[in-house]
Amino acid sequence: MGDFDYIIYTDGACSGNPGSGGWAAIIFNKNSGQKSKKIGGAIETTNNRMELIAIIQALESVPKESSLQIFTDSKYVINGIELWIKKWKTNNWIGSNKKKVKNKDLWMKLDILSGQFQITWNWVKGHSGNKFNEEVDRLARNQINLSH
Repeated sequence: MGDFDYIIYTDGACSGNPGSGGWAAIIFNKNSGQKSKKIGGAIETTNNRMELIAIIQALESVPKESSLQIFTDSKYVINGIELWIKKWKTNNWIGSNKKKVKNKDLWMKLDILSGQFQITWNWVKGHSGNKFNEEVDRLARNQINLSH
């Protein structure tokens, strides 16, 4: 697993797609042993936007140059940041479907931010008993109700 400064779990949720959404991040500081949470929501949004915003908000709250383990149950985020984004940038943000990439604003922000850290991306199967994935899922879903 290596030695990391922070371990981060993120999740996004939506009621309707688009609809009211919520996002959450749990951040473990390996050096101090502290655990912090960041949560938020939006009224008219999509599940994928909430997934991306959760990670962006987490990255904005830890010191630059940190080494991070990020856990998400979003294949969209993992594939986007590890595989698709390179092509999107060379194709002027046009996807393989010949359409403009959705959430370009957030992908651009995540691309810039992720370059400021050493990140190991980890996909975790949702709703499979992973304690912290379940916790961020619950926190994100709670935000949906508060966003109305």
